[in-house]
Amino acid sequence: MTNLSVSEVYAIGAPIVLAMIFVEILISNWQQKNYYKTQDTLCTIGLLAGNIIVAFSIKGLILALHFYLYQYKIFELSGMLPLWLFWILTFVVIDLVFYIYHRMSHRIRFLWAIHLSHHSSEEMNFAVSFRQAWFGPISKIPFFMVLPLLGFDPTIIAAAGVISTLWWIVGHTQIIGKLGVLEWIFNTPSHHRVHHGSNEQYIDKNYGNLLIIWDRMFGTFEPEKEKVKFGLVNNVNTFNPTKITFMAWSSMIEDISNKRSLSEILRIIFGPPNTHKKIKVRTS
Repeated sequence: MTNLSVSEVYAIGAPIVLAMIFVEILISNWQQKNYYKTQDTLCTIGLLAGNIIVAFSIKGLILALHFYLYQYKIFELSGMLPLWLFWILTFVVIDLVFYIYHRMSHRIRFLWAIHLSHHSSEEMNFAVSFRQAWFGPISKIPFFMVLPLLGFDPTIIAAAGVISTLWWIVGHTQIIGKLGVLEWIFNTPSHHRVHHGSNEQYIDKNYGNLLIIWDRMFGTFEPEKEKVKFGLVNNVNTFNPTKITFMAWSSMIEDISNKRSLSEILRIIFGPPNTHKKIKVRTS
């Protein structure tokens, strides 16, 4: 159904992303803003490496699962819609599923234990978009498996997902201001800066990836007003990717060990994380 493969999207996108980072570094140096810090960037590389290893380890399994589920699709979308409209609908539905997944990753503690890695940087630059959790590819599986069941072609899901990721990268920057009327529809850099803020009014806001309409519809939208303080309410205070990856897990396991009833344990695992509260975080 598509002439655009995932490898072709990567081939087109990779030079663009590298050029974006290069330009951002030049602007950062010219403005003397120091958006890139060596230790932070190395930490991002370490987290990305683990994410890539896990992603490639399960890539074939996920694709096979999607093709298997596609056999039992509820709707014959490919026969109902012209190709161009099918692509647009794929982008929109992927973005809605991402919104749900992303929101749950902030509101369910065991998912936040995974997603915390992405928010662990106190910087905001294009490279931070690559600060991905090691187990993120696994946590997404239950959410995105609904797409082939609804009738979305797995090959288009894969390609559209990569293209959406390019916009995800664009959102992680301080060099782009507000974008006029686009602010009403798209998740612009301004909106995503809010999402990475630890300011009280910015916590758990602006979950969209490509579009901001879901946040506006479901009451999680917050515009960028005061200067954003990037990072967590309780910053990790380490650049060690392994410590960051397992920090929230160890805290959750410690809390579980102090509980005796199943209901209390389930509340810890599936309840909300304490993202609003200042607590002492151990890094050793």
